[in-house]
Formats: sequence, structure tokens, C-alpha cells
Amino acid sequence: MSEETVETGWSALLRPAWLPAVSVLVGGVLLHSMNVLMLATVLPSVVDNLGGATLMSWTSSAFLASSIVAATCTGYLTSILGARTVFCAGAAIFGLGALTCALAPTMGQVVAGRFVQGFGGGLLTAMAYVLVRSTFPENLWARGFALLSGAWSMSIVVGPLVGGLFARYGVWRGAFFGVTAMGVILVVVALRALPLSATSGASARVPGVRVLLICAAIAAMSLMAIVPGVPVKLLLLAGTIAALVVTLRIDRRAPQPLLPTDAFALGSLTGVGLWLCLLVAIAYSPLQIFVAIFLQSLHGLDPLEAGYMVAGASFGWTGMSLVVAGTPEQRSDRWLIAGPCMMALGLLGVALLMPIEPAPIVFPAIALVGAGIGACWAFLAQRVMSGARPGEENLAASSVATVQQTGFALGAALSGLAGRRPA
Repeated sequence: MSEETVETGWSALLRPAWLPAVSVLVGGVLLHSMNVLMLATVLPSVVDNLGGATLMSWTSSAFLASSIVAATCTGYLTSILGARTVFCAGAAIFGLGALTCALAPTMGQVVAGRFVQGFGGGLLTAMAYVLVRSTFPENLWARGFALLSGAWSMSIVVGPLVGGLFARYGVWRGAFFGVTAMGVILVVVALRALPLSATSGASARVPGVRVLLICAAIAAMSLMAIVPGVPVKLLLLAGTIAALVVTLRIDRRAPQPLLPTDAFALGSLTGVGLWLCLLVAIAYSPLQIFVAIFLQSLHGLDPLEAGYMVAGASFGWTGMSLVVAGTPEQRSDRWLIAGPCMMALGLLGVALLMPIEPAPIVFPAIALVGAGIGACWAFLAQRVMSGARPGEENLAASSVATVQQTGFALGAALSGLAGRRPA
């Protein structure tokens, strides 16, 4: 093996001098990602203990809305505080949100804790990618990013395991106490393992009006789940649409836009790609909120079993992503069509098979939903970036994550309209 191969291989990235930094960055992404499936596993136990079934979707929409806010603030905060400080602050805020959930006497306080967690998690994931670039040499960046992506796959195993074990023994609060402890440990290790990055003093600005409008849209859709009367629900729906349209108009005129100037334009490859990203994320989101509680209520599964059933969607997403990764570009159009069709069939299967015994019969349908998004997501992102206008390539790339998070939040809020705990 040549010296160059050694310097750019996994052995170079995982050498003892850098292993603490690698562990911290992967741990930050894992802490954020595992909480999605952990919440899906413990949420039925939380509702049993605290009530508030109508607020179930809020636990996800609040988390995701706050993550979007954090993502838009990272540039501003990094220029003032430095990347390491922002990363540590994210871990501390995430732990504080988990502690709020652990001590919650009502479902409303759980929602508040999840909002705090979301902000911390948004900082953690954004800064992990920034710190790969400032911590390791350029020839190791690709492997560093690959490790961060691997953390999302690890969360498939860790999330349901952590939540399921605590919920199985009737101590769901212990899962959140455990996350609090992980956040504290991450802060302590990060302060020692990560390099102290200088602040730039740049006059970056937080797009406050646009962030508030996005949050207002998500909040309005979430309120539709609990307000009485069809007229009020329709009014909130109109407000949601109006807030998103105004956000898009303001963003197109902003000197520092969040999205490409042709975002959601039907005559643009990038615009159509972002529409598909949004709709696919909306369709995928409700699966992780309600399926676990349906499996426990209808089939008597324990939290750990239900959690791993829900994780079938993540397994399907990861597995199908690997299957289609080598598809030639000229044939990728097939997956752009097949992916949403697979999702539709999977969701229909979940609806039809959920009441039928035995419970595992619904697992293939759950996995098919995840496989559908795995089949098309990489090619959607590729279309968004390849169709970007000159000078907007980086903006188009970052917009995929922003639109995905917004879609997950809107899907969580929209699912709350039909979300009623089964008797």
C-alpha cells in the first residue's frame, strides 16, 4: 500500500490523534438522528401517562420547525462564536430540551422540550459538517462526511433500542434523562477534542422574517388538529398557504436567500425537484409518528417491538439507497417515478394491513414506504443541484435539506388532523 493511500484511507482518519474528534462529530449527528425513532418508540407511553393525544404530532412539528430555525442561524452564530462553541452550545441545548421532556408534567411541556431539542439538534448537525472541514485535511473530508452519513443509519438501531428498553419497563422518562446525560458528555469531550476555531466577525444576518413565517405556517397547520369547526380549520389552512407563499416571495428578493431564485417554479428543473422533495417528505413524515402507537394499541406489541417495526421504513430507505446508488444517470428517471409509486403503495398497504393479525404482516408495507423514498431521494437532490442557475449551485445544494425538514414538519402537522388515538 502506497504512502498516499495510507494518508487518504480510513486508517488516516481513524488514527489515535483524530479519533476523539471523529467520535464527537459522529456522536453529535447520532444524538440528533436517534431521537426521531426514540420518540416514536416512547410516545405511546408518554400519552398513556400524560394524556394529550391531540398534541402527538406537535412533538415532531415543533422539533423540526426549531431545527429549521437553527439551520438558518448557524452562519450568524458561527461568525460570532466560532464553530466549536456553537457545536457545544447545540449539545447543551439539546440536553436541556431532553431534561425538559423528562420532567414534563403535561404533554404541552413535552412539546416545549422538543422545540428546545430541535434547536440544539439543528446546530449539532449543521456544525458537524462545518467542523469536518476545519478539523481534518481536505483529502479526508469525503471519508469524514461518509462517517456522518453513517450515523443516520446507526440511529435505526440505537433509537428504538434506547426508547424501547425504557418504555418496556414503564420508565419512559429515563430515555430522556439518558439523552440529557449524553448531551453533557458530548459537551465535555468536544471542548477537549475539537479545535478552537476563530470567529470571523462577519456581519451575517439571520433571516428573521422568513423564519417566523415558516414557523407560523407550521404552527397554523398544527393548530388545525385541535381547533373545533371546519371553518376555523379552513382559515388556518389558508393562513398556512399564505405564509409559505409570502416567505417564498420575500426570499426571492433577499440579498442572502435561503432557496434558489427559481425554487418551486414549475418551469425549472430545480423548482420541480424541490416540489418533489417537499411532497415526498410530507408523505413520509406521519409514518414515524402514529404507526408505533397503532401497533401497540391495536396489536398489543411492546414499545421495543413497535419501535423496530417503525424502523423498517429507515431500513428500507437505507437499503434501497444502496441498491440504486450505481444506477447510470440516463436510467435514473425510472427511479424518480418508481420511488413515489412505491411510497403510495406502501402507505396504502399500511392503511389496509394495520388492523389485520398478526402484526408483522404490515412490516413489508412499512419498509416499502422507506424504500420508495430511498429509491428516488438521491436523484431528486441531483436534479435540484444540476438544474441550478449559475452562481446558485451551493444554494441549491443546501436548499434540499431545508425543504426536506420543512416537509417533515408540515407532514407531522398535517397528520395531526387525522391523528386520533385508537380506542
